[in-house]
This record gives sequence, C-alpha cells and structure tokens, in this order.
Amino acid sequence: MNKQELIASMAGKADLTKDQAGAALEAFIDSITESLNAGNDVRLLGFGNFMVSRREAKMGRNPQTGAQVEIKAANVARFKVGKGLKDKIN
Repeated sequence: MNKQELIASMAGKADLTKDQAGAALEAFIDSITESLNAGNDVRLLGFGNFMVSRREAKMGRNPQTGAQVEIKAANVARFKVGKGLKDKIN
C-alpha cells in the first residue's frame, strides 16, 4: 500500500474526503517527526513504538571497489511493533 492508497482507505473508513484524510495523515507524520526530533518516543498502545537510537560511526567497504569507507554516526528512527498489532497480523 502506498501513501495515496492509505489516504483513500482512511477516507473510506472514517467517512472523510480524501483531502481531509490526507491532511490528517500529514498531521500524524509531522507530529511523530517533531516528537522524534525532540528526542521523545511515541508510544501508540496496541500498535507500536517509534523511537530514535544512535548509530555510531564505523568502517565499511564499498562493494564495487572493496575500498574502506567511513560510515558516519547518525540518529536513526526505529519502530517496534506492539503486542496488539502483532496479534492481529498473526
């Protein structure tokens, strides 16, 4: 499912127009992004948790040339599936 299909599905299930569903999805994404940028986790009971973790710098290899390449340290977003969602898909 891509973003447009998700918006159409949300619009149908929540009795919204596609524009309203698109605005709601954008607000959801923006809210999660702002919270993660501030260093806070987002916990959605029954769905899962969004969190930021630190990936330290390390040395890697370019697969085409075999040359060593430095991989810079970065913050990365993580998602851990909640029990409710895990139970629904299994």
